[in-house]
Amino acid sequence: MRVRIWCLVGLLVMVSGRGAWGAEAPRPNVVFIFADDLGWGDLSCYGNPLVRTPHLDRLARQGTLFTQFYVAGSVCSPSRVGIMTGQWPARCRIFGHIARHRLNAARGMPDNLDPQVTTLTDLLKKAGYITAHFGKWHLGNTIEPSEYGVDVYRTERFSNVPGKPPLDIWNPRNRPHATRDILQAALEFIRQHQDRPFYVNVWLSDVHATLNPSREQLERVKRLHPGGVKFYAVAQIYYAALLEMDRQIGWFVEQLDQLSLAQNTLIIFSSDNGPEDFQIRNAAHSGVGSTGPLRGRKRSIYEGGIRVPLILRWPGHIPAGQVNTTTVVNGVDFLPTLCRLAGVEVPSDLQLDGEDMSDVWLGSVRKRRRPCFWEWRYRIFGHPWNHSPRLAMRQGDFKLLMNPDRSRVELYNIVRDPGETDNLADQHPQLVEQMARELLAWYATLPQAPVAPGAGQVLWRWPKATKGRTSVSAK
Repeated sequence: MRVRIWCLVGLLVMVSGRGAWGAEAPRPNVVFIFADDLGWGDLSCYGNPLVRTPHLDRLARQGTLFTQFYVAGSVCSPSRVGIMTGQWPARCRIFGHIARHRLNAARGMPDNLDPQVTTLTDLLKKAGYITAHFGKWHLGNTIEPSEYGVDVYRTERFSNVPGKPPLDIWNPRNRPHATRDILQAALEFIRQHQDRPFYVNVWLSDVHATLNPSREQLERVKRLHPGGVKFYAVAQIYYAALLEMDRQIGWFVEQLDQLSLAQNTLIIFSSDNGPEDFQIRNAAHSGVGSTGPLRGRKRSIYEGGIRVPLILRWPGHIPAGQVNTTTVVNGVDFLPTLCRLAGVEVPSDLQLDGEDMSDVWLGSVRKRRRPCFWEWRYRIFGHPWNHSPRLAMRQGDFKLLMNPDRSRVELYNIVRDPGETDNLADQHPQLVEQMARELLAWYATLPQAPVAPGAGQVLWRWPKATKGRTSVSAK
């Protein structure tokens, strides 16, 4: 009987967010470190054999590492919109990266995320959190973060910190210390506001091109240099920046722990999409980030473009040393999950696409209940093997990819075939039809906007016979 009573008390605590005797349970501080263009296979705790990332590896040992975490888009702005709104980004007309007005208009996109859309920071602020954002923003060019529920911010464009200008994190001259600058700005805020619950976005510019590591940073990966030549190796440049990012994150976490904030602070680490390809000009000297065994890179909605690292640490709440290989988690889950953990009620009229994963974050291992959807309506660069169809859906163990006209139908058992090499569409026609109807029904709800020529196609300039000539076989 006593066991049943305490089980009931525990259930009430989880549902209400209050202590066993009616007192408010401590609300966690949240620090969300978001790397830029970091691949699923870049960290040694995810299997990278080329370098060691000791500080993020330690964070993973102190918390839980997820192997099936996805972002909501295969480039920066859409994935960030998914995190902040809990909605598939295309619902907000964010189909690709937010650029200058002319390109945005040509793609049917706004210049900013609509400030009327409810964000995670809106909800946390209303519930008493002080909210902050440091580093990359990429949710708009003209509207300041304060319009989205952010109290304190220093981004590449905006700053409301007295006496502090925006963070100059894209100038190649500043790239060797860009991660340090962002983390220091965040730490200064935390030191000033540690007496109340805080939520902080720490959105890095590393390892997004153009990278420009210092000589000292390059020397740390000297063994990746081919020798006998004057130029630096591509892998040396990329991993020099990656190891510096890892080193600075280690320093930052150590500073938080010295402030005695570890026990009531949830640290989240992830990446906004897969790694950039070296065929993109600004990454020509560095675009070798690893997707591990996964197919696809940035922009592609094959696994390597949308499946990224996720590490959570909250001592005493999130299990230490756990690797969750079962549960599919998506960036759109952040809003409902963090609100539940913070005891914040989500308005009933808010139409969320995400799923409350608080039980999973706290140690449960289960299957996902809601399907995941992606769309990409522009070209994909790099090797043709990475050129995915325009639409994708993950449901259970299976992932379906196709174009809206039902061309290029591809079905993969992602659990057994994470590299998406064995197309099972012909073997499971009923499953394909069921998923295709659901995927196309979802696509029909999205706002219409221009589609780039060649989107969803495998592009290669095949040799063509000259007119008026016939091919001749060699004898």
